[in-house]
Amino acid sequence: MFLQDRTGRSVRIAVIDSGVHASHPHVNGVAGGVAICEDGALSGDFVDRLGHGTAVAAAIREKAPDAEIFAVKVFWLALATNVAALARAFDAAAANLAQVINVSLGTSNPQHRGELAAAVARASSAGAIVVAADEDRGVRFLPGAIDGVVPVRADWTLDRGAYAVAAIDGRTVLVTSPYPREIPGVPRERNLQGVSFAVANASAFVARALEAHPQADVARVLAVLEAAQSTAESQV
Repeated sequence: MFLQDRTGRSVRIAVIDSGVHASHPHVNGVAGGVAICEDGALSGDFVDRLGHGTAVAAAIREKAPDAEIFAVKVFWLALATNVAALARAFDAAAANLAQVINVSLGTSNPQHRGELAAAVARASSAGAIVVAADEDRGVRFLPGAIDGVVPVRADWTLDRGAYAVAAIDGRTVLVTSPYPREIPGVPRERNLQGVSFAVANASAFVARALEAHPQADVARVLAVLEAAQSTAESQV
């Protein structure tokens, strides 16, 4: 079974990040958004002024062009936030009916495991699948290392249109390319890159699987992706 003909149609993906510049031609609009201030207050200012969230959304849009993108802004002046705001972002994503929650960020601080695990559990109970980095360059990240998440690892040699489902350290992991959507005229090495974009690419593949199996949980999504193991460039 292959998923190249799937486009993420009717799947809503919340992008927890620096917001999204909705009018960017690589994004082509969003379904809405919300911002989480450091004190936990909600704001309607989900416009991206740092660029990271827009690049993440563009990578998702490329591979899941018909998915709905919902911006959840937690980064304001820099790519940093606190764990309370991040937990609130999970709740906001779930409250806005996200089926996939893209978390292209993480922390290696084990003290945050409990609060993030609880946030993941609440989102999962609401029907959302969280996609986040599991490990990168020897560092384990939360929330990606938490059970119930689609854990993502980067493979710098993998084609951007491909993915692999692999058993690593006793977990089933989704392996994708760490490169974002390319910008014409800009060399790849000068563009943004890293595990953040492996997560974005993974979220798009998860959206394709959910289009084919709308009620699938994490285990089922990974099984669908494994059965449709992608080894060739996607047709998008």
